[in-house]
Amino acid sequence: MKKTTLRLGDVDIELHEDGTGTPLLFLHSGGGFEPEQPYVGLLARRHRVIAPSHPGFGHSSLPDWIDSIDDIAHLYLELMDRLDLARVRIVGCSIGGWIAAEMATKSPERIEKLILVGPVGVKTGSREKLDIPDIFAMSEEQMLRLRFHDPAKGRIDLKTLSEEQMRVIARNNETLALLVWEPYMHNPKLKHRLHRLTMPTLFLRGASDGLCSADYMQRYATLVPNARSETIAAAGHLPHVEQPEEFAAKVSSFLDAGV
Repeated sequence: MKKTTLRLGDVDIELHEDGTGTPLLFLHSGGGFEPEQPYVGLLARRHRVIAPSHPGFGHSSLPDWIDSIDDIAHLYLELMDRLDLARVRIVGCSIGGWIAAEMATKSPERIEKLILVGPVGVKTGSREKLDIPDIFAMSEEQMLRLRFHDPAKGRIDLKTLSEEQMRVIARNNETLALLVWEPYMHNPKLKHRLHRLTMPTLFLRGASDGLCSADYMQRYATLVPNARSETIAAAGHLPHVEQPEEFAAKVSSFLDAGV
């Protein structure tokens, strides 16, 4: 795994790269990118995995003008330019899926295939009810039960972490709140643009995901013309973490189809 810092305008982006082969842009969830997770190495066996830390996450900078997912989508299209990626395949998890969807509506011709894993970003239900549970009103234990099929896999012993690791976690949480709080977990305009996603698209969900429900994901998928949906058993909101082998297999199968 190679880690570098790339400057885009006035933004410093922490960039992780691993593997060789067809480029695969991996956009992480609200917990940040964890290069030591097994799924990274599994994907890197067949792909050149390119994984930026979003602005305000990890060690990427967060200038004052960035305050929305849409801002990050524009920034990552510039990242593609800098890396000389005319077209790319994208895997986006949770808010990373939201970023990926925004990118694809802006430049659909540059996205070859798209995988959205437990994505957020659209409002599909009634105005009176949240599509995504309010993560900022929950205890840590409640969040673990919603995010993981096996909550034990998500528990972190804070006493074992360094000050820098603690700082990154706190920074990730602060940036997540900035990006998704209002309007909560969606861009009201995005669903009206999703018809532009004409590339093959896979919606992928952990069967025990308590944040992105099966109904929500299905309503989301119906907004995308060329989409299909699959589920990973014994996994929650982070199937790539809980079931890395199954996740990598589904990703590779979808990306290889039609090649």
